Amino acid sequence: MGAQMEKNEINSLYSTIQGFVGKWWNGSDLYPDPCGWTPIQGVSCDLFDGFWYVTDLNIGPIHDNSLSCAPNVEFSSNLFTLKHLKSLSFFNCFVSPRHHPTSIPTERWEFLASSLESLEFRSNPGLIGQIPSAFGRLIKLQSLVLVENGLSGEMPQSLGNLVNLKRLVLAGNKLNGEIPDTFGRFTQLLICDLSRNKLSGVLPKPLFGGFISLLKLDLSYNNLQGKIPEEISQLKNLTLLDLSNNKLSSGLPKSIQEMTSLEELVLSNNPMGGFLDALDWYNMIKLTTLDLSNMNLTGEIPKSIVELKKLRFLGLNDNKLIGKIPKNLENLPNVSAIYLYGNNLTGELQFSQWFYRKMGRRFGAWGNQNLCYTFGLVSSDVPFGVKQCQQELKFVIDVEMNSSFVDFQSSMGYLNDCGIWRCFVVELFMVILLLLK
Repeated sequence: MGAQMEKNEINSLYSTIQGFVGKWWNGSDLYPDPCGWTPIQGVSCDLFDGFWYVTDLNIGPIHDNSLSCAPNVEFSSNLFTLKHLKSLSFFNCFVSPRHHPTSIPTERWEFLASSLESLEFRSNPGLIGQIPSAFGRLIKLQSLVLVENGLSGEMPQSLGNLVNLKRLVLAGNKLNGEIPDTFGRFTQLLICDLSRNKLSGVLPKPLFGGFISLLKLDLSYNNLQGKIPEEISQLKNLTLLDLSNNKLSSGLPKSIQEMTSLEELVLSNNPMGGFLDALDWYNMIKLTTLDLSNMNLTGEIPKSIVELKKLRFLGLNDNKLIGKIPKNLENLPNVSAIYLYGNNLTGELQFSQWFYRKMGRRFGAWGNQNLCYTFGLVSSDVPFGVKQCQQELKFVIDVEMNSSFVDFQSSMGYLNDCGIWRCFVVELFMVILLLLK
């Protein structure tokens, strides 16, 4: 006879699932051996001391035959008696913030502290209230994902106790307040995504001193203010930095140019100000995405950007950039989109017809009033929204021509008195001189 589940363990599992799925669900009849020959979709088990225990519990319609939640879901206290639970996940389970709003339990999480490594609540608009400070007791937690829910309030300082976290994703909620200084303790954190909330305040400097292992930092779509600290360059391993759609100001920190591991830098839609050409981009050779659009930047487009050979997307639109557009942008081997519209760029575009044909509208240079493209391009391959350079016929009379003209006039005696016929001869002679030059 194979290993079995402890009676308390199997009853706790049935009770927990019933609280989410509904009273109609009779686990003992449907799944008499949930860790054996009648497995439950979303439930995984492992052996401890000769008995089966639940290690993974996933609630919600992840698969066709997954456990779907009832309208009036409730957390059973038996959930916290699953003492070997390593992973707990809820997907699209709490769906009605108006008719059945549900809050995360604020207590008893310490009973899972010795085992739980991953906790996720995804796409639960009916999940309201604050993040429980009791989450800070889950000291073995490596992944905390609370994304696309209806959570509000401030992030608890106690989350800083989760020093083993490798992934922290709190995106798409209604969280407000400042980013806790205690987050600087996350020395093992690889991914931090706090985007699409209502966070305010400045970027705390301890954050960057602690995030020494961080690979991805996304704080976009919040209300963060102030300056990007120079200490941000301490994130030596960072590959993605997205601070877009905030209220950051005071110019680009020069230390950004030291972040040589960056592959994606997105700072768009911030009232940043400052000079774009104050930074050297030569060392950031891994960049594939550079989006600095709508940042109130001034200055010229640095030639060093042309050295970013891996660049695929360049967004510098809606700034106050001046000067000419570097012709060598055409030589970026991987670029698929360049947006420079809405600036004060001037001069004649020097790109080839092949470049315009390749890029189409993914080369955006409209909205620069004093910019034009070269005369003679095929009409189907011209840059959208940019005017054609005017071909002007200029008669420039140099000193030599003037002398010839004056001598001719003097010899004919017409210098001071020019009749209609005589003036015509003089003007014709001048045109011939210009054509022969």
